[in-house]
Amino acid sequence: MAKEMQSRDLQECIKLIKEMTAIIDPADDYLTITSAEEQMKTNYVKAKRENDEAYSSLKALSRVLEAARKSSVRPPNVPSAEQHAARLNELDVARISLAKSIRDAENSLAGKEAELAALKEKARGFEESDPAHDHQRDIDGTTLRLKVFKGMGFDIILDDGGRPAKMLVSAESGDVHCITPDNDSMHVEQAWNLASS
Repeated sequence: MAKEMQSRDLQECIKLIKEMTAIIDPADDYLTITSAEEQMKTNYVKAKRENDEAYSSLKALSRVLEAARKSSVRPPNVPSAEQHAARLNELDVARISLAKSIRDAENSLAGKEAELAALKEKARGFEESDPAHDHQRDIDGTTLRLKVFKGMGFDIILDDGGRPAKMLVSAESGDVHCITPDNDSMHVEQAWNLASS
């Protein structure tokens, strides 16, 4: 029985294969397979070409990247960002110090210029003045008259208020006489008489 079953299954398979043989066209399948192989070869060549181009671009970009990396590295003779900032701070401090020194020097200069102007004005005043004439003007004529009178033998003694209180008259004989002065012309004659005695 098992053999019969097997034979019937085999008969059915053969029958199905024969039916399918009418449907299947090997030339058509061959052409489809050949076309697929051709397409795969074309796709492979195209993909390989694209892959090679991408690899070439990658190599070029790698060289550009390496050159950029080398150029971005700070040369040894160029200061670092921290050193540069510190140097800028030092220069700012020096600039502020110089500005202060300049301002102090300008203030000192302004003071010296004012002093120079005052000294020039004083010098101009000295050039325009006549010291002998000024001295003559400053000397009190009364003082000179008193010295002349004293030389003639009349010595006037002033009180605390600066008024004549008495007069000492030195005579030619060497005697000294005291007279109380007033506006009386008699005392004036008496003083001349005592001085010549």
